[in-house]
Amino acid sequence: MDLPVTRTVASHLEVLSEAGSTNAVLNEHAADAGVWPHLSVVVTDNQTAGRGRLDRSWIAPPGASLAVSVLLRRLPAADVRGWIPLAAGVAMADAIADQLPDHTVAVKWPNDILVDGRKICGILAQATTDAVIVGTGINTAMVSAELPVPTATSFAVLGVEADADRLLATYLHRLDVLLGELTAAGDAVSSGLHSSASERCATIGLDVAVSLPGDRTLVGEATALDAEGRLVVASGGVEHTVSAGDVVHVRPA
Repeated sequence: MDLPVTRTVASHLEVLSEAGSTNAVLNEHAADAGVWPHLSVVVTDNQTAGRGRLDRSWIAPPGASLAVSVLLRRLPAADVRGWIPLAAGVAMADAIADQLPDHTVAVKWPNDILVDGRKICGILAQATTDAVIVGTGINTAMVSAELPVPTATSFAVLGVEADADRLLATYLHRLDVLLGELTAAGDAVSSGLHSSASERCATIGLDVAVSLPGDRTLVGEATALDAEGRLVVASGGVEHTVSAGDVVHVRPA
């Protein structure tokens, strides 16, 4: 995989022919800040043991998807780091939309990218001692028979050959800009990230069912993102803020 443009954006880029998990590989190197600075990247088109949210497995046929992990060292203040996955979602949605201009690209809160309501990408952020690793898996050349669930999609299914180099370079640049603005402003509203994430969020305005700890389920209408990036769900005349949970769109996006 030749990624000349991505190499001009990433501070350090490792392209692997195969990896169990790009997040795990990057985590092994995270302590070496000299060799692996901010915006270091590991990428493969053959990830064999990827993990998603809630420890779900994420495996795709060789060459059918991209797994990319980014090491972030220039972090915003601790009280706004919950916005990092949302910033990654906006950045990836923008990068995908750049190649799919005739489709609706949106973010399902908190971590999935949808194209015309179907999942094309998932995001998982993991904190290390002094950094954050953001992993993404993008369905690129996956054909219909290879899709993990009926609600998934890919560039190939949409009849488009993904330009991996352009996709990754655009994503990395946009992510770095969004986080730089968040760090400088100190909050997501002032930086504009709150507005960008709200505009991209497919969940807002839909009826949702949110799985919460303790086998509880919150059912209501997702009305907004609050200033901390939490999902606001109106249910029974009460507004609830959800910081984490598995969200199902009851009404299709």
